[in-house]
Amino acid sequence: MKYIDEFRDGALARDLAAAIAREVRSDRRYHLMEFCGGHTHAISRYGLCDLLPANVRMIHGPGCPVCVLPVGRIDNAIALAQRPGLILCTYADTMRVPASKGLSLLQAKARGCDIRMVYSSADAVRIAREHPQRDVVFFAIGFETTTPPTAVAIRDAQAEGLANFSVFCNHVLTPAAISNILESKEVREYGTVPLDGFIGPAHVSTVIGSQPYEYFAEEYQRPVVIAGFEPLDVMQAILMLVRQLNEGRAEVENEFTRAVTRDGNVRAKSLVADIFELRRTFEWRGLGEVPYSALRIRERYRAFDAEARYGIVYRSVPDHKACECGAILRGVKTPAQCKVFGTACTPDHPLGSCMVSAEGACAAHYTYGRFKDAAIAPVAAAAD
Repeated sequence: MKYIDEFRDGALARDLAAAIAREVRSDRRYHLMEFCGGHTHAISRYGLCDLLPANVRMIHGPGCPVCVLPVGRIDNAIALAQRPGLILCTYADTMRVPASKGLSLLQAKARGCDIRMVYSSADAVRIAREHPQRDVVFFAIGFETTTPPTAVAIRDAQAEGLANFSVFCNHVLTPAAISNILESKEVREYGTVPLDGFIGPAHVSTVIGSQPYEYFAEEYQRPVVIAGFEPLDVMQAILMLVRQLNEGRAEVENEFTRAVTRDGNVRAKSLVADIFELRRTFEWRGLGEVPYSALRIRERYRAFDAEARYGIVYRSVPDHKACECGAILRGVKTPAQCKVFGTACTPDHPLGSCMVSAEGACAAHYTYGRFKDAAIAPVAAAAD
C-alpha cells in the first residue's frame, strides 16, 4: 500500500540502523525523547530500540493527551454526567481512565449515566441536534491536533442556535509541556533526566507547523526533528538527531515533509485563535501546574462553555498511590520500573491513565511485550 509499506520496509530499517551505528560516537551517550505517544507505540511495536546501539537511549515524553489529563478533570466530567437528563459525549480512551472513589466514566455509564462514545466533535453536535430537549456536553480533550474540530463544533452550534450544546474544554498545548520538561529540576538541576534532543510530534505539527520548536533549539540548545509515525520515520529522525549532536548543531529539522510545513495549517490556527484563548495555568498529570499550557473558550462563545454554564470548579486529586504514571510522563522512570506494571496494573485493570490510552507508554510496553524482557532474560540464562 502506497505510503504505508514503503515506511515499514525491514531492509531499509536495517540500513538505517547500520547508519546510526556508524555515526554514533563511542565516547558519548545520546538521550532522545520521543514526545508523542504515537512514536512511543511505533518504537515498541516494531522493536526499534533493539536496532539501536546501546548508547542511544529513547525516553518517553508526556505526549498522550489522555495520560496527562489529571484525575480532577475526569471527576468533573463524571459529575456532569450525573446531572439528570444530561448527555455527556466523549472519546473512547477517556472512558476507562481511573478517577477518584474507584470510579471511571465507564463505571458511571454502567450506573445509569448517559455517556456516549463519539468519533468526533461533529457527532456530539449531531446528538445535540437530535435531542433538543436535553443538554449535551462534549468532553473535549487533546493537543493541537483535536482542537480545530472542537472549534468547528462550537462555531457550527452557534450558527445553528443549538442552545443545548456546550463544551467542557480540556485542550492542552505541546510547546508549553516541552518547556516545562526542559525547566524541570530533573533536567536542569539534578541531571536525572538527561535530554539531548527531541523527536517532535507528527500530527500536532501538521497544525502548528515546525516554527514553534525553533525556540527550544535556540534557547535550550536542543535539536528537534519532527517525524512521522512509521518505523522508518522514527529511525530517520534518530539518525538526523545523532548527526546534529555530533556536529554540535541545535536546529529544527523536518523529516515529515510529506505532511508538515513551517507555518502549519494557517486556516485551522486562525479558527482556533477565534474560538479559544490561553488559560493562565492548567494542571497536567505528572507535570503539575503548567503556565499557559491549555485553552479555554473565549467570552463571546461563553454560551457554549460548560465550565461557565454549570459552574464547574476544578479540584486537584492525587493519583493512585502505587501508580508511577506521573514519573513515566516526565521521563524519570520507564514503565518497567513501576512496581505494579504488568501485575496489578494491566490494560484490563488499569491503575493509571498510561495503561489505558492507546497512546500511553505503559499500554505500548504491555501490548507489544516489552515488559517481558526483564522476566525472560534470567530464565534464558539459567537454561544456558
